[in-house]
Amino acid sequence: MPNTELMPIGVFARRTGLTASALRFYADSGLLPPAEVDPDSGYRYYAASQVARAAALRQLREIGMPLPAVDAVLDADPGEASRLVDDHVAQVLADAAAVRQKAASIKSALTDGPSLPVATLTGPVLADAIEQVLTATAHEPGLPVLGAVRIEATQEAVTLTATDRYRLATRTLVPAGTEATGAAWAATVDGDELRSAVPEIRRSALVRIEASPHAVRLRMPDREDRHCRLLPQEFPDHRSMLDSLPEPGTRTTVAKDLLLRALEEHSGERITLHITRHALTVEVTEGAGVTGAAPVGTPLPATVTGQDLRITFALTTLYPAVSTAIGPDVMLDLRGPDQPVTIRSADRGDLTTLAMPVDPTHTS
Repeated sequence: MPNTELMPIGVFARRTGLTASALRFYADSGLLPPAEVDPDSGYRYYAASQVARAAALRQLREIGMPLPAVDAVLDADPGEASRLVDDHVAQVLADAAAVRQKAASIKSALTDGPSLPVATLTGPVLADAIEQVLTATAHEPGLPVLGAVRIEATQEAVTLTATDRYRLATRTLVPAGTEATGAAWAATVDGDELRSAVPEIRRSALVRIEASPHAVRLRMPDREDRHCRLLPQEFPDHRSMLDSLPEPGTRTTVAKDLLLRALEEHSGERITLHITRHALTVEVTEGAGVTGAAPVGTPLPATVTGQDLRITFALTTLYPAVSTAIGPDVMLDLRGPDQPVTIRSADRGDLTTLAMPVDPTHTS
């Protein structure tokens, strides 16, 4: 008779979340043999010490890991097991990206009529612009446009815009070619697919953008075309928001590196900028939420015009907006503690980021 400390296959299945048929399959595969098999009845029994291995096996199979890789992970030390899991995830993501790229190419080929020429742009410049505006995206269930890039093109300019509702980044580029039809064109492009195309774009001197009803085609000399899906969802009405912004009451110009260093030196979730006549002070309140807690500040030399102002941001909103600014100096146009601040290069205005402040008294 089997040891009373052993579990029948049905009990073990309930303990581990695996079905009895799956346990038989894994036993036959050598991944999880039973601790004991009754020689007369053929019943399989498992030990309590096998529960952890069974649970790990189930989790690895849930992420689609093939059996040979599962076997290697289960028998590896923790460091090697972690590396093998990372390798599997990287391969799954690469396969998914390849499938999406192929699907976009197929949909483009199925579309009646030729692609619409949009613009030709310098590859490295376009790659930088994509990366810069993508810092203002977010992945939010049910709102795919918050992870997308809006591309608007005329004969004179191509504008890339992205927003996660707390930041808005926009970059305007001058086309390198004049083959566009002359009609204005605009569409919302999948941000992840643009991001994956950036390495190829950066290595191409010129990139020709062509549009179809379902995708944009990025044509690059001596390289395979890349297709990026168009999203049907409506992009936020950023034009109306930009047009309705009041004039700034305070403008300050500060060295970008100094401001970034000050932000990096503080570990608080929120950062307060205190702008006075001759300085910009980066403040963090020690013991946030504690009544009477005093702010700790790092003063920075700055050129300031307008009113004194104290304005608070989430660090995760302000830092990317400053770090992507072009040039050595960054200019901040401030409208008040509850209005968006415009952040741009002090000498180049083709990349503009808007960042929303937060209520410094709100604790959530």
